[in-house]
Amino acid sequence: MTAQRFDMVVIGAGPGGYVAAIRGAQLGLKVAVVEREHMGGICLNWGCIPTKAMLRSAEVFHLMQRAGDFGLRAEGLGYDLDAVVKRSRGVAKQLNSGVGHLLKKNKVTAIMGRARLDGPGRVLVTTDKGEQVLEAANIVLATGARARELPGLEADGKRVWTYKHALVPPHMPKKLLVIGSGAIGIEFASFYNTLGADVTVIEVMDRILPVEDAEIAAFARKQFVKQGMTILEGAMVTQLDRGADEVVAHVDKNGEKSKISVDTVVSAVGIVGNVEDLGLEELGVRVERTHVVTDPMCRTGVPGVFAIGDLAGAPWLAHKASHEGVMVAELIAGGQPHAVDPDSIAGCTYCQPQIASVGLTEAEAIAAGHNIRVGRFPFIGNGKAIALGEPEGMVKTIFDAQTGALLGAHMVGAEVTELIQGYVVGRQLETTEEDLMQTVFPHPTLSEMMHESVLDAWGRAIHF
Repeated sequence: MTAQRFDMVVIGAGPGGYVAAIRGAQLGLKVAVVEREHMGGICLNWGCIPTKAMLRSAEVFHLMQRAGDFGLRAEGLGYDLDAVVKRSRGVAKQLNSGVGHLLKKNKVTAIMGRARLDGPGRVLVTTDKGEQVLEAANIVLATGARARELPGLEADGKRVWTYKHALVPPHMPKKLLVIGSGAIGIEFASFYNTLGADVTVIEVMDRILPVEDAEIAAFARKQFVKQGMTILEGAMVTQLDRGADEVVAHVDKNGEKSKISVDTVVSAVGIVGNVEDLGLEELGVRVERTHVVTDPMCRTGVPGVFAIGDLAGAPWLAHKASHEGVMVAELIAGGQPHAVDPDSIAGCTYCQPQIASVGLTEAEAIAAGHNIRVGRFPFIGNGKAIALGEPEGMVKTIFDAQTGALLGAHMVGAEVTELIQGYVVGRQLETTEEDLMQTVFPHPTLSEMMHESVLDAWGRAIHF
């Protein structure tokens, strides 16, 4: 079998893989990318993008219900779930086509098929037309991850769903149980709660949103309960009894057993890396807990083999994967890129209220030995937030007391997923509290709260 030769072969065309391929091509490399299912990967087709489209519909519906608060009248309010889903799928399809166009524009060879490492520098690809061999000195693994399924809690697509089923629901839940309160679980809980479902969230840890700052998570919890959600923390679902139109969940909370009857369950208990049938073991690529082990530059330890994105471990974020893809492409092309710093990658959750964070939480900063200063500013003290009708929220900043270094920033409230980038840039530029204090923030904007939170850390807040 005659092999096609490339400088770089990328396995997986998600937000890490297709970006790596395009950047490699921009740098003059001859690049091929192999994708088994969807150009754009899970994020574009079944994750980040379609969920945000659905959450936007829920946000608009929520605002419609509050029309009176803004001096407006809206009658006969309702929604068409099929139309909401159709719009979401249309957005995903549009961007899927866009990825194909970008690959073609940059002269990347795109192949639909299943890829497997077939020895050093060799990739065997199985397509609907047969098999072909690709050879390259550099291979980038970007196969992503999928939903973790716990024994006895497996999804069936009818009454027990993963995120994929929740994006194309066969019915509108009346009573919904969400297992897991990370970003995926909370976003779907928020979406279906806004559309009128009776939502219960169960989290095995002692608080919801366990990776977020505890104070921010507690604030969000109060808002979710205020919206009608039931939150059970320190609890686990041990069994699901499935009927034709009902699921009975057996719950264990600190040894106390109970049962919850619902019509739908969404399981959002984490992810596992797509490491199967890639030939990793045969080539000596090390895998731990379903993720490929890499160094800070995404090298696997096997010469010429790299792993990026969800496959390479936390944080499981599309923008982290994309940045790693660029870094690896530049490394392969002979550059000297900086390693991606996980502590400078923002996390965003698009529930109501939104949650966004970057850097260390207060607890993490203390555990790391920092003497800290903490600043806070509430949305209720901001004119733009009040004008928007969004007075519930908070901005929290954490600094090293000696150096003034910005250690972490955490937000909950309207549009914080857009605001957080200001602090991300600040951390990248190694800003101090003095730099941020001297920065002039425009008025009236929500961003003024970012300034006030910094001022508050040094007892200088003006508006609260």
